[in-house]
Amino acid sequence: MPDILGHNYIGGARSAAGTVTLQSHDATTGEALPYRFHQATPAEVDAAAQAAAQAYPAFRSLSPLRRAAFLDAIATQLEALDTDFIEQVTRETALPNARILGERGRTSGQMRLFAQVLRRGDFLGARIDRAQPDRQPLPRADIRQYRLGVGPVAVFGASNFPLAFSTAGGDTAAALAAGCPVVFKAHSGHMATAERVADAIIRAAEQTGMPKGVFNMIYGAGVGEALVKHPAIQAVGFTGSLKGGRALCDMAAARPQPIPVFAEMSSINPVLVLPEALALRGEQIARELAASVVLGCGQFCTNPGLVIGVRSTAFSAFTEQLAAQLAEQPAQTMLNLGTLASYRKGVSALLAHPRIRHLSGQPLQEHKAQPQLFKADVSLLIDGDPLLQEEVFGPATVLVEVADVGELQQALNGLHGQLTATLIGEPADLQTHAELLPLLEQKVGRVLFNGYPTGVEVCDAMVHGGPYPATSDARGTSVGSLAIERFLRPVCYQNCPDALLPEALQNANPLGIARLVDGLSSRDAL
Repeated sequence: MPDILGHNYIGGARSAAGTVTLQSHDATTGEALPYRFHQATPAEVDAAAQAAAQAYPAFRSLSPLRRAAFLDAIATQLEALDTDFIEQVTRETALPNARILGERGRTSGQMRLFAQVLRRGDFLGARIDRAQPDRQPLPRADIRQYRLGVGPVAVFGASNFPLAFSTAGGDTAAALAAGCPVVFKAHSGHMATAERVADAIIRAAEQTGMPKGVFNMIYGAGVGEALVKHPAIQAVGFTGSLKGGRALCDMAAARPQPIPVFAEMSSINPVLVLPEALALRGEQIARELAASVVLGCGQFCTNPGLVIGVRSTAFSAFTEQLAAQLAEQPAQTMLNLGTLASYRKGVSALLAHPRIRHLSGQPLQEHKAQPQLFKADVSLLIDGDPLLQEEVFGPATVLVEVADVGELQQALNGLHGQLTATLIGEPADLQTHAELLPLLEQKVGRVLFNGYPTGVEVCDAMVHGGPYPATSDARGTSVGSLAIERFLRPVCYQNCPDALLPEALQNANPLGIARLVDGLSSRDAL
């Protein structure tokens, strides 16, 4: 295994100017691992942002095919990381080897997906309105538009996905694909993992001739504020808590030049279990739902934290079955002690609420999380009680029983924005309750039918976003090829000489880029 140096990555070189160091720990035992990481100094944060700014003109000018080769090279480097690396990630996160192997495949797959996006070219959104010199009463100029990267992007790593939402995760992949150099703030929960992945990115950059400073990484507590406020940074990608995401949004908005923050923050992902489905397969639904709640110790942003059903004998039976299923689930180790403390706090708040009843779950152990099931009065949703809107990050969920469809609609109207909502129903259920879909469309970024939200496919059509507080900007997604659009901006060229136009807009376009020509959607390889 290569040595872990614990140095920051700035402009293609390593830097350890500061004297403050951070300790990495074994997530299962709490034991200190033999690595220390140098917190970035203010001067190093500045240098990382400046290195990204210096790399931007050359990087954004590279052809999409060159950037695609870079992303493919990163994927290849990730796939080559050995079993020692997998074991290292497991030690830092307590996630099992099989999960890490799957996540590595997902992470390299994201890189390859964006490489495909670059090769097909439609991300540029090339549009051409040709000149109409004879138009009356006034002639029209030649007007052409495409999209380019906004500039250097600050990316913050997530705790729960040490690969797929971290150093080489979806935000990094989307930003690099858009032509934006990245300054990555490593998460304190898996710093050794971050270093090994950063090494892989740098190797890929060197192999493909990318400009130095295309990828930079800094360590440290408190360095995020200086990074977001740095004038070179033009956008931010974040996955984490509502408190952390909102703080970054406020910092970015208060800059002399405000910049967008694309933050994925908080979601309770309601699951609606409809009457006929419960009557026909209630026990199966209870079993499947319990498995979703405890998957990965509930440490998913799509964990089903709220289950809503209409009062009936079948729903009462389902409640008992779900309670029994969760009671049988073993305790699990969480990502770190901080995550466990947060889970304890969330569970304690639910236990203390007078209109929330505890249905199932053993007392929390010292170092592990036990699954918990609660039942809340529907009035808490209708009245907008903040506790029921707050994500409990871990293997816990809350049942809500409604009297009828009218009360169900009231409850849904009381929900804040979510990443997902799920409808469990038979065909007759879905037809009878067709009015629920338009309502859910206003609340969530992804609606599932007869499935469970844990598990997010990486593909063109995926949306992993939603109205606030699920994300800071409901128009985007942090998973899927649409994620690239967060880091692009349109530029218009009027009466520009053909030779000066970007290749995608030239009359003799050699790339065959997808275009909207003269207001008509077509593929025009002029």
